Amino acid sequence: MKKRALISVSDKNGVLEFAKELESLGYEILSTGGTYSALVAGGVAAIEVSSVTEFPECLDGRVKTLHPAIHAGILAIRSNDKHMSKLYELGIDTIDIVAINLYPFKETILKPGVELAEAIENIDIGGPTMLRAAAKNYQDVAVVIDPSDYGKIIDELKNSGEISLKSKFFLSYKVFEHTAHYDTLIAKYLRNKISTEMMPDTLSLTFEKAQDLRYGENPHQSAVFYKEVGDFAGALTAAEQLHGKELSFNNINDANGALDVIKEFDEPAVVAIKHANPCGVGIGADIYEAYTRAYEADPVSIFGGIIALNREVDERTAEEINKIFVEIVIAPSYTTRALEILTQKKNLRILKLPGIAVKNDKSMIDMKKVAGGLLVQQLDTELWNDDDLKVVTDKSPTDEQMQALKFAMKVVKHTKSNGIVLATDKQTVGIGPGQTNRITALNLAINYAGERASGAVLASDAFFPFDDCVLAAHKAGIAAIIQPGGSINDQKSIDACNQYGIPMVFTGMRHFKH
Repeated sequence: MKKRALISVSDKNGVLEFAKELESLGYEILSTGGTYSALVAGGVAAIEVSSVTEFPECLDGRVKTLHPAIHAGILAIRSNDKHMSKLYELGIDTIDIVAINLYPFKETILKPGVELAEAIENIDIGGPTMLRAAAKNYQDVAVVIDPSDYGKIIDELKNSGEISLKSKFFLSYKVFEHTAHYDTLIAKYLRNKISTEMMPDTLSLTFEKAQDLRYGENPHQSAVFYKEVGDFAGALTAAEQLHGKELSFNNINDANGALDVIKEFDEPAVVAIKHANPCGVGIGADIYEAYTRAYEADPVSIFGGIIALNREVDERTAEEINKIFVEIVIAPSYTTRALEILTQKKNLRILKLPGIAVKNDKSMIDMKKVAGGLLVQQLDTELWNDDDLKVVTDKSPTDEQMQALKFAMKVVKHTKSNGIVLATDKQTVGIGPGQTNRITALNLAINYAGERASGAVLASDAFFPFDDCVLAAHKAGIAAIIQPGGSINDQKSIDACNQYGIPMVFTGMRHFKH
């Protein structure tokens, strides 16, 4: 039988050269639609698929290749005598190479304002069917979805007269990976049209490689950074790196944590993160004042940390940042002079993220991989429900203390449990993260705060199991407390607060972060 290749692509990059090379090697070229027109215009003696099927393209091109004359030619096992005799009986020739890429569904749904009808029309039917057929029959058919593979195929054909079984198997794998990704994008798009909060019975997720990483959490672990497909203007995947070394696994994890905290604030704010925990947060009238407060919150822990700022970095702020060693600076923009100052440090990673203030929403899911499974939840995008907020002590917090309590709760929400944050209304003064009991977390925060604990407020990510936290807070001079409440010992903590004259507020909303 003659050698034949079926070529039908939406991405025309390199396809004309590929078809010409195949033609010079004795292949007959079958094609459809726009690809056929492009090949003929380029001098390739292509044959329209409709002349092979003896059935015209119809339904605005929706039906072109869905025909036994095509699929039998792809799926026939060449070593199976019954298959080959049936092809001979039916007058069907084999197809040896299938080069197809799919309708641009991803590009379509990423367009601003795209309508459902347009998205649906860009769901490819015939393409995946032919790709899967060819990939299934990889022993006899080479299937190509990626234009970067054209050259490898031509080289093998020229060097050995055939495409190796190893190459055909790899190309088959690429097809099933690609069609799974394609179908998952469609499923996610349609699922979000129904509900952004739906947790389906079966969950398919798909990501695209953003970059290979030098290593994972530790040098002996390999790692890759994948990005979710979609418009995530405020996510780390949308950031542009302007300067410095490549981001590491830990850099990315910590930087994402910094973004989570910074999104809690609308006013000028600066967040310093170290090992996935906030170590200094400040707000101010401008970004310089906010940075100064974040730095002074814990000038020791900020060393080697990550700094996120939600306003443009100016010269004065850049000069202050440059006085210490930090791994990463993330901001929506930088003045020309600020960049000149920051880039003086060769290894400082400088990220520009114009959408840094864009809030996270519940359509974005949080995932934690466990051995043999995956935990999936909505992102924690709430602070508290105003209707559930209540003062449970005889004494109420002042307006200024209430502002400080809200500030502290925004930070402790993103602190590893058990977490405690001590703060004023503009600045954290002590953070106790990730302890196995709450009193130790509080003592750690008090230790960090030192004398600044006196007059500060306290936020806890979960309830006080005992009244020992109130006693420790009283000894440190803490002025007000906010916590979710819900312990069987709540009344003991309330009684202790009343004894020491400390106002306490219950939110009714826990913020564990593991």
